[in-house]
Amino acid sequence: MSTKAQSRVDMAHSAADRLEALTENRLSTLGSVVGFDGFVDSIIHVVDKRHSMAPDDYERIHTIPEFAARCGSAANRSANLELVVKDVRFGGNGPLLSSALARLGSGVTFIGAVGLEDDWSTLDPIYKPFADRCAKVLPICPPGRTDALEFDDGKIMLGKPESVQRATWERIKDAVGLEAFISVLNDSSILSVVNWTLVGGVEGIWQGLMDEVFPKLDASKKRRLFLDLSDPAKRTDADIERALGLIASMQAYLPVTLGLNLAESGRIGRVIGLDLYDDDHNRSIAEMVPGAAERIRAKLGLDCVVIHQHTGAGAANEAGESHWFAGPYTRKPRISTGAGDHFGGGFSFAQAAGLGLGESLAAACGVAGAYVRDAQSPTRERLVEFLRDLPNPEMH
Repeated sequence: MSTKAQSRVDMAHSAADRLEALTENRLSTLGSVVGFDGFVDSIIHVVDKRHSMAPDDYERIHTIPEFAARCGSAANRSANLELVVKDVRFGGNGPLLSSALARLGSGVTFIGAVGLEDDWSTLDPIYKPFADRCAKVLPICPPGRTDALEFDDGKIMLGKPESVQRATWERIKDAVGLEAFISVLNDSSILSVVNWTLVGGVEGIWQGLMDEVFPKLDASKKRRLFLDLSDPAKRTDADIERALGLIASMQAYLPVTLGLNLAESGRIGRVIGLDLYDDDHNRSIAEMVPGAAERIRAKLGLDCVVIHQHTGAGAANEAGESHWFAGPYTRKPRISTGAGDHFGGGFSFAQAAGLGLGESLAAACGVAGAYVRDAQSPTRERLVEFLRDLPNPEMH
């Protein structure tokens, strides 16, 4: 076995050992508070050819380029694309990340857009399986809706986020209560705020946390802040620059981990004046990503930046560590919607549990890898098993 492969296996086994050794006592200290979005996801196949009108008697479009070509051919004409809804399930970056945390053993308090349209404080029944996993779920408004077109090489998310614009700092204080929010966060090791891109109230929430919550927390308890912008491609450079300024400000209160995918990291780099990925074809993504994570981290003054994509993930932290971990990529995932959120949940849990940077990357890739194969969030036992027998990456 090559040194590189052995290093990957050793890192996965080390992460598995650390995760398996977590006691109930230790797990009880790893509570988390997550918010504040919520979506109902329709998982959809796009039909390529039908053999009959029987529900499943069709071939689907397998790749995004094939889908793009089908759409492009309709220019100046028209097209009739059939969508087959394979599943309707709870979604949203916050609920999916929370699901990963909860199944790993974190006591999750989720606050977000998971209520009924006509009674915002009552849980939408589609979220009951999610709520059963969490310690507490506090609805503040109704969820948005997403049509998730799934392909073998990725997904296209068609979001309808009008409802989640009701998730604001003032609404959180009205629905939860400021003192209750401070109390639950005091007992937690992880705070995660996600989906800045689609939830207009997130910046106000960040500012509210800095003004009214962080200064009142018990400073003797270690806790971390995990942030995920959630595909800011549609947002302007000025929007992103303003958001990054607020993120940098939060580092003064809590150690911040900023989670990005590869495309997001390139965009963030350009906004803050960094050319992260060169055209040198002799350098692989695995070689470039840890350095890109370190440059973003240093420029923003954050504790940690982690960058993931389908073949693996890299990260860098303030202690001077940087790592790449080659993930267990599969060409035929049972589900891909939510894989990035599960990566984030796995990474933030591992960090809070005291795993090293490389071990945290292994754990996060393991959570995402098990999720896309099983189409469900893995338990800690399933993750340990998966890491001990980590699949080799499949060829593209």
